Amino acid sequence: MNDRLGNLEEMVLMMVILVNNEAYGITVREAYVKQYKQEISLSAIHTVLRRLEQKGFLQSELGGASTERGGRRKRLYQITPYGYKKVSQNQEERSRIWALIPKLDF
Repeated sequence: MNDRLGNLEEMVLMMVILVNNEAYGITVREAYVKQYKQEISLSAIHTVLRRLEQKGFLQSELGGASTERGGRRKRLYQITPYGYKKVSQNQEERSRIWALIPKLDF
């Protein structure tokens, strides 16, 4: 299994954790835009979500159909224990390295 996590992948993965049980393309995109103050296309979000699922960081299932969606079902995503462990390890690594960096006075 490829356990490398790119920057965008990590950002999207954290948005899935943030929106928790309501994580599907649109809610993940909305959380991303709100938190990072930058636009991203829905198709880019879907691409990253599929990639994260292929890598084992996420799992998904189809939710119920709704009339608002023309009877279509939405794919709901959840973080896996493996995904949560990886994002936690990345945070710990960043904190450890940041603690080593001298405070610069500009």
